Amino acid sequence: MKRYEIIRLISNHISRVTFHAASATKAARSRAGLVLVILAAALPGACSSDSDPDPGDSSAEAVTTTIDTIDGIIRVTNAGTPPQWQLTQVASIGPKSLSETGSPDEFGRVYDVALGPDESVYVADEMNHEVRVFGVDGVHRFSFGRQGEGPGEFGRLYSVAWLGGRLLTLDALLGRISEFSAEGEYLGQRRVRGAMGGPPGWVRFYPVGADEAYRVTPAVDPIPGRWWEFIGLDSRGETGDTLSLLAGSSAVTIDCAHGERISFFEIPFGAKLVQRPGPGGMLYSASTGAYRIALTDAGDDTVRVIERSLSPEPISDDEWGEGNREYRALRDSFPLMRCEPLHPPRPDTKPFIEEIDIASDGKLWVEVIRESGNRWEVFDTDGHLLASLPAPPRGHLPPAIGTDHVLTVRQGDFDLEYVDVWRIDRGS
Repeated sequence: MKRYEIIRLISNHISRVTFHAASATKAARSRAGLVLVILAAALPGACSSDSDPDPGDSSAEAVTTTIDTIDGIIRVTNAGTPPQWQLTQVASIGPKSLSETGSPDEFGRVYDVALGPDESVYVADEMNHEVRVFGVDGVHRFSFGRQGEGPGEFGRLYSVAWLGGRLLTLDALLGRISEFSAEGEYLGQRRVRGAMGGPPGWVRFYPVGADEAYRVTPAVDPIPGRWWEFIGLDSRGETGDTLSLLAGSSAVTIDCAHGERISFFEIPFGAKLVQRPGPGGMLYSASTGAYRIALTDAGDDTVRVIERSLSPEPISDDEWGEGNREYRALRDSFPLMRCEPLHPPRPDTKPFIEEIDIASDGKLWVEVIRESGNRWEVFDTDGHLLASLPAPPRGHLPPAIGTDHVLTVRQGDFDLEYVDVWRIDRGS
């Protein structure tokens, strides 16, 4: 169970945004995933399966893809067992010991990672106000940037992305995107709305192609439940594509008030709405309780649905108890604490989807929740299931998925941060 906490008397701006989002979440729960709910009613019987393909079973039926059109919506249904890929860890970038201080491998606070040309790894170190560049072998190449407001300097470095032959950096505090060459040479900047904040992994670039990405920002003309939008951009500037996030909760939560603090706990195994901008000006979204991803355009019209047949899995008592462990511990510490709801509702089965991601080549990667261990399933832009591979643990930041490598960020002992580099092995 994930826990989030706010101190009422500190960070008024962040508190306003969080309470605003929390109230929007409550108001939107009844209509969470509205487009998906309507779609589910229009497409009965989706995502049901009598058996769950075993990735290790060589006799399992090969993947099949069926494409048809219902009421003008393209429906792509995948079944069977796809080819099996693997991830091989080739480097772990981070301090080798507690005594190692001041080295490029010791990060202050990693806010984002990106893959670039010549097998380069870009790490946005927000605390040190610089970009650190490594190879996929983990060897440090160079660093650039410092705190300040001048060219090539950062007020708060939130995100990095390699687009169309240059590195873009997002400084949400100063309200600008700076551009650099592969060698760290400053090339210029463009202005964006500034003085905004949020957790790492939220205010960031969302790459969807070799020269196409989105960034998240408060909506210019917000409507209830839709406070944020994605703005499209490339190496030359904004593309004009704008995608509004669908109304719905990012997570079903327990809200607890104790003294001057408010804590939020995600209800374990609760279905939620996950959303991600994709190539071609499409918003990819899914209610995690069903294996069904809807592609909607800027006008909120659903144009394509990608489905997968998998059997549901039950929640064991041990899994339910472990999922509520932090919440129970806080309740024991503050027995008079007010929580809503007091007792988290237990879902009948696990959700199918943990999260959805888009690789730098535009392919859809779906992290699927399975008792045997979470897996990534990879789809092309038309919705054909291409492969399945074990997913490493999802850290506090989304992965950066390239053509041949994947970057993940994890916290080790004493909250030290590591960037793990994985090679994608596609087999034969």
